[in-house]
Amino acid sequence: MKNKWVLFIASRYIFKGRSNSPILAILGIAFGVLALIVIIGVMNGFQLGFIESIIEISSYHLRIESVPLDLIARAHDEIMTVPGVKAAVPFCEFQALAKGRRSGQQAVVARGVPENVLDTDKSMEAKLEFEDGFFDISGHDSVLLGTELARRLGVIGVGDRVTLFSITGILSAQDGSGLDELTVTGIFRTGFYEYDCSWAFINIENKTFSAEDSGVKIGVKINNRFQDRLVLERIKKKLSNEDGFQDVKISSWRDYNRSFFGALRTEKLFMFILVGLIFIVVALNIYQSQRRAVLQRREEIGLLRAVGGGQRAVRFVFVCDGAIIGFAGAGLGLVFGLVIACHIPQFFSLVESVVNNCIVLLNSLAVFFGEMPTGNFAVFSPAIFYIKEIPSRIIPAEVIIIFMFGFLSALSAAWFASRKVAKIQPAEVLRYE
Repeated sequence: MKNKWVLFIASRYIFKGRSNSPILAILGIAFGVLALIVIIGVMNGFQLGFIESIIEISSYHLRIESVPLDLIARAHDEIMTVPGVKAAVPFCEFQALAKGRRSGQQAVVARGVPENVLDTDKSMEAKLEFEDGFFDISGHDSVLLGTELARRLGVIGVGDRVTLFSITGILSAQDGSGLDELTVTGIFRTGFYEYDCSWAFINIENKTFSAEDSGVKIGVKINNRFQDRLVLERIKKKLSNEDGFQDVKISSWRDYNRSFFGALRTEKLFMFILVGLIFIVVALNIYQSQRRAVLQRREEIGLLRAVGGGQRAVRFVFVCDGAIIGFAGAGLGLVFGLVIACHIPQFFSLVESVVNNCIVLLNSLAVFFGEMPTGNFAVFSPAIFYIKEIPSRIIPAEVIIIFMFGFLSALSAAWFASRKVAKIQPAEVLRYE
């Protein structure tokens, strides 16, 4: 390599220099990359958990409405032949009031689904965690309740009875009262508070409610939810060629909870920008450090230029400094960031353990001086936050972007700072210095 001396001199400036600025710059970039990976990973864990709960349990990837009741089975069979469709589930739902052991009533969204829905919709099965019982709606009076809803109704466990009263008149009890008493066969948890405190599942084929009055819809799951527009057009084309489906309405998951999904996306973008300000601060530090290095090494630069080093080659020495700082800092932050993000529950447990040990020590001193001891510390207590553990989700594309942010911030800062090399004339430097 003709200019291999460039890398040699750049590495000596980094590792043999008198200043600690390169080390501080590397640590600054490493901290920024680490913080951004961990924060975005935790944010992805929360946001994707919410989004997937909504899509997999409530809205489905596609929703088909206004299908004539006598053509539901035929529409289901036609939809399953469309490429990209993974599952199609007939369902209907209505608003009701539920009453259990405790006095008072709770608003409930009662959804009727087929008895074998978990066999056909595996993604829904993955989002339902049963704390008591299991998914059993085979009985004519079976009902599944969310954990928070069961707690509010005073349901102790499987076998308890709850009473439903339809707000919209869907229930068809034999006495015409609009009331129906059901037996709890399972208590589920989705991790999404709204569903756990207000949702109930019953069998769509039972006579508890009138499916004709409630309106049966078909929820469609596809292999890739981001191809929803493509599959929607395929289904629309398929059904338009069949008699009886001219008035069918098809909507995508993007049409449901649009404001909620938009708010999550905006929140993530602004968090990305705010944490990314660390890179701007570090880049300015590198810029000033490199400018100072150029001024301090005017004699060396003049000597390099005098012995045949071109202007671009000498400038490249300082650009290589920035590249080494950026790569070292971003790589260090990437490794530690991925380790922490992939083991976030253990990391918070370690933090809590260290803090609680310090609290124990302080409590011992407090008792000695006659003060009241304090309680234990928890970063995210289940008693306050509706979570069992901190979720984390790593998206490779975002990790690559964060790494490049750290690397390019140092590289660009060094490139701008190295422009001063062009103003140094070797003859003047050697004459006067």
